[in-house]
Amino acid sequence: MSHAIEVLPVAGRIGAEVRGVDLSQDPPEGQIELVREALLRWKVLFFREQRLDAAAQQRFARRFGPLTGAHPTVPGLREHPDVLDVDARNGNVAVQWHTDVTFVDRPPLGSILRAVVLPALGGDTLWANTAAAYEDLSAELQTLAGSLQALHTNQFDYVAAGPGGPSESLRAYGRVFESVRYQTLHPVVRVHPETGERVLFLGGFARSIAGVSAGDSKALLSLFHKHVTRPENTVRWRWRPGDVAFWDNRATQHRAIADFGREPRQLQRVTIAGELPVGIDGRTSKSLAGDSSAYNRDAA
Repeated sequence: MSHAIEVLPVAGRIGAEVRGVDLSQDPPEGQIELVREALLRWKVLFFREQRLDAAAQQRFARRFGPLTGAHPTVPGLREHPDVLDVDARNGNVAVQWHTDVTFVDRPPLGSILRAVVLPALGGDTLWANTAAAYEDLSAELQTLAGSLQALHTNQFDYVAAGPGGPSESLRAYGRVFESVRYQTLHPVVRVHPETGERVLFLGGFARSIAGVSAGDSKALLSLFHKHVTRPENTVRWRWRPGDVAFWDNRATQHRAIADFGREPRQLQRVTIAGELPVGIDGRTSKSLAGDSSAYNRDAA
């Protein structure tokens, strides 16, 4: 049996569509290794019109490592507790740039998102390459970023930051999202454990820079985030029914586009357990509040 697959870049710096693999049929190890290589190269992979259910989605994810729980605070599906339901009807539309679950000390290695119900128009998702963003910094800014640590917390409800202010469903979701307080200190520049790339490790859960004033902290976060979200560093995916996206959570940020009004938009996500981040100076991430051991129950 041939393990050949096609990897077709979608944008210049991030994103590729993978063809020739059926994720529902337990792909052979050769294809899994090719997918892993493509993921490290392109940061986010897209698989069109797959025939996955929640169980098959989890089986595919486990080929890349143990799963986390659905979320540290938000319950998963009743039948599949490791699957997070990303449903706009329940207020779950992540419209701010973020990296998944960085408020814990071991954020996920990767996330796999499956389209379940889509609006007729809109509801696309954007991803950004945080390794390319670091490379775009001047040498002086790279040195500065590499010396900093940032405080990440779930006490800021990123889903409530959309146009028009928070609805009641967003407020209700936010109360669950923030029901347990998590705070973690992460290096602003993380060394990718597989590629050795240096990445800007920030996103919407990064609320302040350690050791600097509130004003300087806000300015620094804004400066670095502008580099991450430059159009040159991004890719936009227009979902079709059955589509699957798989991204390296260690080297990307992403956000949804809330341009679909009151139409339904439902996707389901599983996350793969990750490593303790390490900065370029060897400092590791440090949990300051919240116990994530249940979420990361199988982490090494």
